[in-house]
Amino acid sequence: MRWSIALRACCAIILRVANSAFGGVDSLKTINLVKLSVGIDSVEHLQTYRARIQSESGHDLPRHVTRMWPRREAEFLNGGSIYWVIKGVILCRQRVLRLEEVFGDDGIRRCAIVMDAEIIRTESAVRRPFQGWRYMEPTDSPADLTKAGKSSEDLPVELMTALAEIGVR
Repeated sequence: MRWSIALRACCAIILRVANSAFGGVDSLKTINLVKLSVGIDSVEHLQTYRARIQSESGHDLPRHVTRMWPRREAEFLNGGSIYWVIKGVILCRQRVLRLEEVFGDDGIRRCAIVMDAEIIRTESAVRRPFQGWRYMEPTDSPADLTKAGKSSEDLPVELMTALAEIGVR
């Protein structure tokens, strides 16, 4: 079982090296994940929560531990991000760096999604509740907010949700 995880990790690394060395591998796409951030009220709350968890765990980078291993791992590690749904709206994302095998206190194998520490704000996009994660194509992903677009971070989440629901971002 462990060797299969190591083999998958090696394949993902080889694909990333080939992608950067040869200017991209056309057959390898990028895919993102959408994940609910349960109990988080704002992007600032997510930032403080991530910082607290990271300092308590002693890891150098933030990670999200999940029971399932992404089946589309190679695409996910090819520049993918986790888009965080906060109170029913995608508001930000974190770039994914790698996947690591971890075992819980119960001895069950899990997947730690290791992310870049930077939380990038995105245009708001309404999402209905769901369990687990959903894959999202880059073409369907909300755009990053530019420095000029950062004024929307001052808006309450409820207002951003209402604007996203009527198609105004």
